[in-house]
Amino acid sequence: MTDIGQPANTRKRDDTGSDTRHAIVETSLGGLTVVASGDALTGLYFPHHWYLPPVESLGRRVAVTDDALLTLAATQLDEYLNGDRTTFDLPTRTHGDDFQERVWAMLREIPFGETTTYGELAERLGNKALAQSVGQAVGHPLSIIVACHRVVGSNGKLTGFAGGLKRKQRLLEIEEPETVKAARLF
Repeated sequence: MTDIGQPANTRKRDDTGSDTRHAIVETSLGGLTVVASGDALTGLYFPHHWYLPPVESLGRRVAVTDDALLTLAATQLDEYLNGDRTTFDLPTRTHGDDFQERVWAMLREIPFGETTTYGELAERLGNKALAQSVGQAVGHPLSIIVACHRVVGSNGKLTGFAGGLKRKQRLLEIEEPETVKAARLF
């Protein structure tokens, strides 16, 4: 069984006819479920993720080492979490509505070590009142790789993270500029 209750041999083909598969990648943040379909990553989920997709959409479970794309994803995640990587060079594919795709495109533009707010993203979409809708879109589907952790509340407070606020804080600490780290009193 996978960690979210799906038999390991379940298979699903996506709309391109390519095999959908997933692996559990052990990291300092816990076992991350990484999903690939064909030649692209389509999901990355934390243990107890708020927005888990239907288990049947994850495809069959494979060993990370048996799949070149999942191995590459695991390697790059490890490098990022160890502070040795600032960007990901992985093929990804998302399947959201127009609004979600626009939000995810903006997340991809947030530079390493910087943050923005849900309200700022909503303003860029043309309506500050969309901040809550932005928040709902942010937690899907490629956490970390599409840098949802770089979005904070309007007062800079850590809010709303599908993987939990402790993980969000850890991801932001990894990206914290050295000058900020050096200025800390603790």
